[in-house]
Amino acid sequence: MPADPAYSDAAKSLGALVAAAGIDLVYGGGSVGLMGEVADAALKAGGRVVGVIPVGLFSVEVAHTGLTELHQVRSMHERKQLMYDLSDGFIALPGGLGTLEELAEVTTWAQIGLHAKPVVLLDVDGFWDHLVAQLDKMVSVGLLKAENRGLIQRVSTPPAALAALAAATPRRAATGIAPEEL
Repeated sequence: MPADPAYSDAAKSLGALVAAAGIDLVYGGGSVGLMGEVADAALKAGGRVVGVIPVGLFSVEVAHTGLTELHQVRSMHERKQLMYDLSDGFIALPGGLGTLEELAEVTTWAQIGLHAKPVVLLDVDGFWDHLVAQLDKMVSVGLLKAENRGLIQRVSTPPAALAALAAATPRRAATGIAPEEL
């Protein structure tokens, strides 16, 4: 677990808020780390939690056994595709290389027009400061268009993360689900 308890606190808060809002949590299916804490908090608050995990990761990443649904897939590519298919938006908590890779991929998919789902950095205690600075540098030197930089929103609290998803997902209102229910 991370040394800064603020990361765990944010993960637990996000899980509880997701459940209270009636939002299904879709994630990688593990029982450990911050995402395990998000899942546990959502489940504890009565939420629906869907995990997606490659069969081969059971020996490396302990699968969460108390989820509403656990999908087993053959590869990491299938994992990401199914998580994407099941999701209406994405929130990146502080994380490691896997988080960076998934953040880059889902944002690249938005950049090339494969989706218009919101992408939000939950920036706990300035965790994402350097990434945001790098993205801004990419814009300033002409390697990233400002409109593509705008595909990644940055917020500092779990309630703000859910508000950003709701504000960026108006298509859900047209299907009879109010944005505040996202």
